Amino acid sequence: MRFNKNHGLAYVLSLAMPLTVALTQQAVAADDEMDAGIEEVITTGTRAEERSVTESPAPIDVISGDSFTNQGDTDLSNLIRNVVPSYNVNTQPISDAATIVRPANLRGLAPDHTLVLVNGKRRHRSAVISWLGNGVGDGAQGPDLSLIPSTAIKQVEVLRDGASSQYGSDAIAGVMNFILKDDSEGATLEARYGEYTEGDGTTYAIAGNIGLPFSDNGFVNLSFEYGEADATDRSVQRNDAAALIAAGNTAVANPAQIWGSPDVMDDFKSFVNIGLDLGEGREFYAHGNYATKTVDGGFYFRNPNTRGAVFSGDGGGTLLIGDLFAAGVTGDDGMGACPTVTIMNDVPDPTALAEVFARDQCWSFQELFPGGFTPRFGGDVSDVSAYAGVRGEMQNGLRFDVSLGAGRSEVDFFIRNTVNASLGPATPVSFDPGAYIQLENSVNLDFGYTPTDNTNLAFGGEYRRENFEIRVGDEASFTIGPLAPQGFSAASNGFPGFSNIAGGSFSRENIALYVDGEWEPTEQLLLGAAVRWEDFQDFGTTTNWKVAGNWRATDTFGLRATASTGFRAPTPGQSNAFNVSTEFDATINDLVNNGTVPATSRVVGKFLGLPGGGPALQPEESTNYTLGTFFNIGDLDVTIDYFQIEVDDRLNLSGLVSLSDQDVADLLAEGVTSAANLANFRWFTNDFDTETKGFDVVATYPLEWGNSINTDLAFSFNKTDTKVTRAGPSITNEPVRITELEDGLPETRWNLSANTFYNQWRFLTRLSMYDDWFDSEDGNTYDGKSIVDVEGAYSFNDNFTGIIGVQNLFDETPDENPGAAGGVGNRYSQFSPFGFNGAFWYLRLRYDLD
Repeated sequence: MRFNKNHGLAYVLSLAMPLTVALTQQAVAADDEMDAGIEEVITTGTRAEERSVTESPAPIDVISGDSFTNQGDTDLSNLIRNVVPSYNVNTQPISDAATIVRPANLRGLAPDHTLVLVNGKRRHRSAVISWLGNGVGDGAQGPDLSLIPSTAIKQVEVLRDGASSQYGSDAIAGVMNFILKDDSEGATLEARYGEYTEGDGTTYAIAGNIGLPFSDNGFVNLSFEYGEADATDRSVQRNDAAALIAAGNTAVANPAQIWGSPDVMDDFKSFVNIGLDLGEGREFYAHGNYATKTVDGGFYFRNPNTRGAVFSGDGGGTLLIGDLFAAGVTGDDGMGACPTVTIMNDVPDPTALAEVFARDQCWSFQELFPGGFTPRFGGDVSDVSAYAGVRGEMQNGLRFDVSLGAGRSEVDFFIRNTVNASLGPATPVSFDPGAYIQLENSVNLDFGYTPTDNTNLAFGGEYRRENFEIRVGDEASFTIGPLAPQGFSAASNGFPGFSNIAGGSFSRENIALYVDGEWEPTEQLLLGAAVRWEDFQDFGTTTNWKVAGNWRATDTFGLRATASTGFRAPTPGQSNAFNVSTEFDATINDLVNNGTVPATSRVVGKFLGLPGGGPALQPEESTNYTLGTFFNIGDLDVTIDYFQIEVDDRLNLSGLVSLSDQDVADLLAEGVTSAANLANFRWFTNDFDTETKGFDVVATYPLEWGNSINTDLAFSFNKTDTKVTRAGPSITNEPVRITELEDGLPETRWNLSANTFYNQWRFLTRLSMYDDWFDSEDGNTYDGKSIVDVEGAYSFNDNFTGIIGVQNLFDETPDENPGAAGGVGNRYSQFSPFGFNGAFWYLRLRYDLD
């Protein structure tokens, strides 16, 4: 062990947590301001001693913390997208819970195909299941990176290779390892402010980092960020809403439905990183986080003349009028049956409607919402984690690492400006639909030994427990009210609450054992192999392996390759959760309610011709191959890597299946109280296989212009192509599902950046290119675009720096949706890989205390 007074406790894990033992936390460079966007410093994914990026058998990107802080955004998911071409995330404006925790993709695979680590420890997944994610992300449950403050990050290591034999479940697309700052002194405080050139989306944040000594032999490093981001609006008025206004309905908003980024309020995130040298070759370490935020977004507009089961029962020919006497809510007013209110030219019969309003026995929701309504949906997010351990080396050379940890994510949903129509005039307009809670615990025991100078052996075990809880909502959010028999929808409209039957706690335990070895028969050749066995409580055992090699033919040229198998276990949440989503169906130009039910539901079994229910979910299985080269020509460093990922029994949501009356009865018996208002259902399934292949190019080149001018150039290129190689009936019954999976993400992306330093000045320019993508919501394929970001910084002295910048300098947006006005008013594709809000300017003020 060694303590560095400038950079805290630098440690060499010669056996890494359950994943990496060769992670060395040391200074990335003597001057962090000179770091390039993508560096070749150290590597993860090995249990031997630390290696350079080109010494690794697998492709790894190492990205400095400055690459994230030198941007205007405050969401880490967006910051990573801007510098890692194989990483995709979009805005998700009206996507149920996916608006709160946005699904992100690495190398074209699902969000939960990427394992996320913090200081080499598995990061717990978010409680949110992304029911709507443009196909690739549908049904995924991955970690929420937006809760990590960029000020806490020293660097990020992106392993672009399958690694289940090293790390366990989820590491199919790769691994992202977030290394926290470990300084024992110094502090940074930064203020950010910015907004879009449209005049909305105002964002501010206050962030800081401080390093403190922990006795003479350790450090405590603290990071925080607090901010808020206002909503944006990139809508056009819907034709149906415009027709209502033209017909004299002054209660209709303009726009009636808002497409844009949600409000993000009270966004607080913090991290602590601790290290202490215990002496005699032992070290204590710990890290943890606490984060909260509130996300508030919009839903679809409910037309006051046509919205089924609320305003109308026949598609807009007449209004749906409730008879409160027949429902047992009021007494008989002695005036006979409630009148029929016909609708002509977007205007309900004023005489008949006036009678409805005047009679206590009769009810129309036009009395409560004469202009219709657009629900507001969101959630209160809370996230906490704590990990601690002791590692070191015994006198006989045996290295050890003993650790335990826990992480908890909760999303408490809310929905307002909506109704439970079956309750009639007694309905609330705000509801608590319930919450999702994810809790994970782990214990790891890892050992490593170096019997000879050219050989390393590692072995160990892991215990994990994962629990997913569905907390029941308030009764009004799921109850079936007295007007339900008359055709009024039950439960909170837009996002039904979780009923007593649907609520519950679902857990799973698993244990793992692994052995790993590396051998260097010559100074030019590195060979490695790993095997991992795991036993899951719910589906049994799995064994995965990996072999790898790196051959440095000359001092400037080498080859590397890997082959491995992998798996991903379905989460307890995916196996047990219910959900109802209101989605726009372009084929009928109207909203429909689609339910997601557990795979073992009776209605699934009926569709598949199986008695009793559908089959339980099984783990996905993968085979990964990489083949790459690395070389340098003078100061130019280049890596080129081909990859191929075959995933069998891939887990995703099925296509939609129409519900019969018996299906509705079965779902009601299973606790889906809103089943009577569902048009279709779907479920998680292992019913298809995919092949994803492509290649990555990374190149860096430093330029010295003279006169104290230096420029770091960095180029990153990714091409990823996914094909569905097998699809069962639950996928092929809805052909768009295959198109989503194959074309929902850009096939090609690349970035070219130049970071120039001149005395007290720094200038950053980044060009990013995005290829075409398919939008499953509106059925269009959109052309790709190129985005330019610029930033300039001036250091007034050693402590104070001012920065100004523009993201998307030339205000590029996706091509306009040709069917926006006739559809649901989305001017641009909601699944744009670079967003749709346009140019964003920002100002940053930074104070550094040495």
